[in-house]
Amino acid sequence: MAIIEKLMKYKFHIIFITSLSSVLILSIFLIAPNFLTILSYFWPLFLSTALFLFSIVFFGKVSPLAFEETSSEKTGEGLLDYVAGQSHETIHNQEEDEGLGDDEEEKEEK
Repeated sequence: MAIIEKLMKYKFHIIFITSLSSVLILSIFLIAPNFLTILSYFWPLFLSTALFLFSIVFFGKVSPLAFEETSSEKTGEGLLDYVAGQSHETIHNQEEDEGLGDDEEEKEEK
């Protein structure tokens, strides 16, 4: 019974909010444009989006996947080398230079 007494305390607030919300919902249905009006306004957007999604599906099925040719272990190495600023040739040249540097030092010591 305590809940009913508390609700009766706020009965005018509840009636006001209910009537206001019903008037707003009714006005939205009466004032807002119908579905065909919205569809006729946005049909170019809907058509271009449908064609774009169709082309994604089409090229996804027709084009071969790039990751089939590479191993899964080397998937991100090219990207990591690029981010680090070192390419494969640069690393290979550095290793060769380090090897030549050791040989030259040995020759100078002899």
